[in-house]
Amino acid sequence: MKHSILNLAIILLFSFGIMAQEKTTQIQFTSTIHNFGIIKEEAGVVSHTFEFTNIGNAPLIITRVASSCGCTVSEWPKEPLLPGVKGYIKTSYNPKGRPGPINQSITVYSNATLSGDVLTLRGQVMPREKTIEEIYRRKIGELGVSNSHISLGNVLVDQTKTDTLKVYNFGSSPLSITLEMVPKHITILQKPEKLEPNEKGNIVFSFDANKVNDWGFVLNRIRLKINDENLNGNTISISANIEEDFSSLSEKELANAPQISFVDIQKDFGNVNEGDVIEHEFVFTNTGKSDLIIRKIKASCGCTTAAPKLSVIKPGEQSSLSASFRTAGFTGRQSKTITVITNDPVRSTMVLRLSGSVAKR
Repeated sequence: MKHSILNLAIILLFSFGIMAQEKTTQIQFTSTIHNFGIIKEEAGVVSHTFEFTNIGNAPLIITRVASSCGCTVSEWPKEPLLPGVKGYIKTSYNPKGRPGPINQSITVYSNATLSGDVLTLRGQVMPREKTIEEIYRRKIGELGVSNSHISLGNVLVDQTKTDTLKVYNFGSSPLSITLEMVPKHITILQKPEKLEPNEKGNIVFSFDANKVNDWGFVLNRIRLKINDENLNGNTISISANIEEDFSSLSEKELANAPQISFVDIQKDFGNVNEGDVIEHEFVFTNTGKSDLIIRKIKASCGCTTAAPKLSVIKPGEQSSLSASFRTAGFTGRQSKTITVITNDPVRSTMVLRLSGSVAKR
């Protein structure tokens, strides 16, 4: 028995000796976050050096330093660092083309026991002043315009929304601007009506959704005539998504509102041959307590058509929407959508889908 206890003691002492001799590597940073504060975009690259120490009892080797963005590069020691030795990681951030907040992470990989230390760069980049060519980046003859497409986003059916197109005369002679193909729901205010050389101006577009008589995505194209000439690329497009305003409905009105419930909103037609016509009936029910009105149905392309059997569906009544996809000219994986807009305040816009694979004949 005494021999067994003695042997066990010897084994334990031998094990503790091995553990005591085990070499570990640990990296400790003085700070892992640096804030550059406010910097100017045109000021160029800014840098910061993170200091660390090998607090382990074995040489420290940094194998890799990875940045979350190509705008940040790092320099680090490539040789092993002995225990107690300090090291430095220099990080440089390029703010060019990146106005706004800085929030970049740099991950340090090494042979440390817990590898993957994360360093953070923060700050704010003040945008540089844009040049005339950058502001008025599209040209129609000698007229510079700030954009060729004005997106008004969501516009309520009883709302008027405005946006401004900036213009500039790059030429050496005055420019008169007249606008053509303007629909009745868009009014225009020009300031000034004639641009002198190197003069800036504004064209203010007011979009009255109440006069559109449409729902969902609406796109209009307006032509800018310069000194009574129609020049290439003189079309400006204006888009809006017209929605019904349900925000003022009371709880009682919402409880008594119509509700559209489809049996299925997607039809996978599997594998077909080019030229086949895919047809599907999307069945739905008005599970609400008032009349359901189909406002608009729009397919994603001219190859797809859809029509409802009824435009007004009574509470509890079932109806359907007949959809077809003409596959002529289409091969490979296809996915065609049908957007249904109703007066259901919860699901006013529903997207149906026909999808599958079309093989070339």
